[in-house]
Parts: sequence; structure tokens; C-alpha cells
Amino acid sequence: MAAKTPARASPNESEDARRAELPFRATPLTSDASRTQQEAIMIYELRIYHCVTGRLPALLKRFETTTLELWKRHGIRQAGFWTVMVGDGGNQDLHYLLAWESLAEREAKWNKFASDPEWLAKRAESERDGPIVASIKNMFLQPTAFSAVK
Repeated sequence: MAAKTPARASPNESEDARRAELPFRATPLTSDASRTQQEAIMIYELRIYHCVTGRLPALLKRFETTTLELWKRHGIRQAGFWTVMVGDGGNQDLHYLLAWESLAEREAKWNKFASDPEWLAKRAESERDGPIVASIKNMFLQPTAFSAVK
């Protein structure tokens, strides 16, 4: 039976909102022929922030001026950020990817970031005019053997 790894609350979510567990252990999605390359494959975390109406510019500013520098100090690697040009979410969503070597690395680094006093203070300051994020979705992705992204 696969081990269960507890999901950690995002610093933008209420304490009770994200108490779910991940009911899996990441397993390779590769053919037998490519398993020798498995060691170099990253786990990607897709995070989608749905903003309170009109607050996407404030979220983008917070990432650009605060969050990315704190992530750098905590060793958190971003793999890209996107806003929606056409499609679901309209102009209220921010999508981004984080790159992790393992779920254990994610847990350790994200928890340190989420409890960083500087992050907590700057997040509170950025929300002095009201909440920015209405909801957050996240999922962990593992590249397939034929993916251009490893």
C-alpha cells in the first residue's frame, strides 16, 4: 500500500481548508526502456490562484516584488507563470509551476516559506485593501517518458 503524505496548507488558505491527504506516492509514468532516466525527472506542482474580482494585478505585483525573492532564499524553483489569454478563468486566474526533486523537498521548503515571518508580514501588508486570492487549486505532475519537459 502506498504511503500517505499529508498535504500542507498554502499560506493563502485558511487553516482548515486544506487538511486533505495525498493518497499516493509518486510512481514513474515511464516505459521500462526509459526507467534509467527516472532519477533526473522532476515533480512539478501546478498551482492555480483564482483571484477576488479585480485583484489579479495585486497578486502579480506581490509575486514580482516579494514572493519570488523569498522563494529564492528558501530554494523554491519556479518553472513558469501564466495568465489566461482565452479560456476558463478569464482574467482572474494565475497559473504557475514549481519544480521539486521530491515530495519531501516540497514539504520541507514550502513549510519553511509558509511560516517565514517576513512572508507573513508582507502578505498581510499586500492584503490591507482586502483579500487577493479567492481560491487555490494545486496538483502534482510527473512528466511522461515522451515529455519535452523532464
